Amino acid sequence: MMDRAWTAQYDPSVAATLSYPEEPLPQLLTRSAFRFPDRPALLFYGRIIRYRELDELVNRFAQALLRMGIGKGSVVGIMLPNLPQTVIAFYGSLRAGATVTMINPLYVEPEIRHQVRDSGCEMLVAFGQFFPRVEPVLREGHLKRVILAGVADYLPWLKRLLYPLKARREGQWVRPPSHPAVHAFRPFLEVPPEPPAVSIAPDDTALLQYTGGTTGVPKGVVLTHRNLVTNTWQIRSWIPSLRDGEAVFLGVLPFFHVYGMSVCLNLALGVGSSLVLLPRFQVGEVLKAIVRDRVTIFPGIPAMYSAINNYQQLDRYNLHSIRVCISGAGPLPLPVQERFEALTGAKLVEGYGLTEASPVTHANPIEQPMEKRHRRSIGLPLPDTDARIMDAETGQRELPVGGIGELVVRGPQVMRGYWHREEETSQVLRDGWLYTGDMARRDADGYFYIEDRKKDMIKSGGENVYPREVEEALLRHPKVKDAVVVGIPQELRGELIKAYVVLKEGEQAASADLLEHCRRELAKFKVPKRVEFRTELPKTIVGKVLRRVLVEEELKRRRGETEK
Repeated sequence: MMDRAWTAQYDPSVAATLSYPEEPLPQLLTRSAFRFPDRPALLFYGRIIRYRELDELVNRFAQALLRMGIGKGSVVGIMLPNLPQTVIAFYGSLRAGATVTMINPLYVEPEIRHQVRDSGCEMLVAFGQFFPRVEPVLREGHLKRVILAGVADYLPWLKRLLYPLKARREGQWVRPPSHPAVHAFRPFLEVPPEPPAVSIAPDDTALLQYTGGTTGVPKGVVLTHRNLVTNTWQIRSWIPSLRDGEAVFLGVLPFFHVYGMSVCLNLALGVGSSLVLLPRFQVGEVLKAIVRDRVTIFPGIPAMYSAINNYQQLDRYNLHSIRVCISGAGPLPLPVQERFEALTGAKLVEGYGLTEASPVTHANPIEQPMEKRHRRSIGLPLPDTDARIMDAETGQRELPVGGIGELVVRGPQVMRGYWHREEETSQVLRDGWLYTGDMARRDADGYFYIEDRKKDMIKSGGENVYPREVEEALLRHPKVKDAVVVGIPQELRGELIKAYVVLKEGEQAASADLLEHCRRELAKFKVPKRVEFRTELPKTIVGKVLRRVLVEEELKRRRGETEK
């Protein structure tokens, strides 16, 4: 064991090391259903699903999968926003012994096809409105079955009755397709709710969570049941005020991201909390949910807290039920943190993680007084988590306090590796250490600070965008000769995606043409916000584009405009 000096900075009731359940992830839900059968588990626009009912629905989904021959060795895709069906399908698939791959609902057809094919996904659970994007993949034979879910499936009876009228009025109604391989969600569950007799070991693969890793090619991060259970327990231990069977979580972070899955979904249901489900972030709707359901824990991203801070009618809402907020997916500006805490009386702290670590590795202490906070810090390593700063050149020499190098971490939440990519796994997993690609430093108290990214990933509005993927889409345009994509820092929403494009000789194109091309090729959040045409791109002598030069030019231009 390393000398984990940072544990002296933990909140007094947080242990330096923990004991973890030797069980698969769905067992967390089983235990909560046994302990709190009548407590509300899911709250969805007035519909209450209690733990006993949720456990039965999960069993039904698992049994339905097994009857179709989908179980151990199978991969089930889930392409849904935060709906009851997302929770049911996730735990039901795991309880059947299958592996889950979460697919971003914003993905377009080529992205869906890649993930389905690469993961070996046999069945996809998708939102009914997404079927036009899924249908070509089904037709090509990459999928065996598709289960379609809808918002109305688990609404209260009156809202369920009225929803089709509302959806038609807003142009969102999609007639269910007639296809032998396509099933509606609720009829799919019409099987006995008996617990499946499937043996699942803690080291079995639970999740193939896709990320760009160190390159722009999406790859599956292999996370085991043990990885996800231990990270849930680590986060649970970090919140001293969290009591089993008492808290109310706001579930607006998307569960198809591992951050929302672990810090919100798994943690909430693992401790018998109520989970308020919101399919998307809309400030007014979020505020109403906080007040109506007396939300006590609100995991989010900086832009969410900022949006609440700046909401014009905020004085109409009493937000003092909130006790704890954990912010991730990007730096938390101090003014946002201080104003949100003043408005709510809650504790808002910044954490850090990455998909390859299930994802949380660091967080700031929850109960630390304001005057003792370490500004700009991602916090301390969680219990049983080691962290080092290694030299960026070789990754073999640990740097002293204050030195800037690559952050590497080790712990029970670290992935097994990348799916079918041994070479890339060996690049980031070395002797049990995960090389994050983030440049960081550590201070004398054991707090860590992110200084820059070694890799070129762009953080845009809480989403990870990998330049190579966007650049390849641009290069598929017939008029484009060369292209590079960079992230321009913004105060709250991460980075703005900007493309620098060199056209082929004699060609002409407008920014709008290239952006429309990108919208056909990429999810909306990956599409550049700006395009700048150039005759050439700054490159090294060996032809590598100098991204940093482009970013510095943009920031210098911005400073000049501000001074004027």
